[in-house]
Amino acid sequence: MIPTLLLAVTITFRPPAPTVGDPITVETPKESAPLILDPSPRFEVVSQSPAAVVIRTFEPKPLTLAGTAGNESFAGVVIPIRSVLKENDAMEPAPLAPPKPVGYPRGPFIAIAATGLAAIAAWFAAFALAKRLARETAPVLVLLPAERFRAEVAAARALETGEHWAALADATRHYLASHGYGVELTTRELLSVVAEEIRAIAAEVLREGDLEKFSPWGSAAPDFQATVEHALTLADHLEPKAVVEAAA
Repeated sequence: MIPTLLLAVTITFRPPAPTVGDPITVETPKESAPLILDPSPRFEVVSQSPAAVVIRTFEPKPLTLAGTAGNESFAGVVIPIRSVLKENDAMEPAPLAPPKPVGYPRGPFIAIAATGLAAIAAWFAAFALAKRLARETAPVLVLLPAERFRAEVAAARALETGEHWAALADATRHYLASHGYGVELTTRELLSVVAEEIRAIAAEVLREGDLEKFSPWGSAAPDFQATVEHALTLADHLEPKAVVEAAA
């Protein structure tokens, strides 16, 4: 009995006067570890270490602890628990203070007005610069659709790395758009309306371009250069023969 009473003196806790819900650290010297508290519905364990246990309780009355420290049992460690309420508290919420009036915000409108004026000034400056450049720039040579198509196909073929198929598909879409096939159409929609004699060629190019754009595995076609040659034959089907010969 005497060792038990002496051991109880070595059990300490902090804070010395906790309130309801406060974490309470119950400790014993390291040589008396491990510290184990007897379970109780009066408290819950927040954390546990060999020489300390953190608990908390929500009952505003003294909490008595018991347990073992090392190989010795202890009991009668009383922790005073204070209520967070005042004595004879009416348990009524405090009256709410009326909200303070907030001044009308002018900063955002000033910023918007300044930004608008800056945008207008920038637009007029760009317009004036464009007019001056238009007067100073030499006439631009406009390529026929077939010539522009061949140039874009050549650029796609010249790509050493990157999306060869996507570039070839874009060039094909632009060329078909110049002949009335809307560029906004999906591949399926486009293939359903193109002329029958070019459908197979267009399908080969556009589907491989879609695979490179949207599939994680990219294009499955093994020979890009052969597909390029097939794509160039579109001009033979869509352009008048005299135009094709002149462009060649």
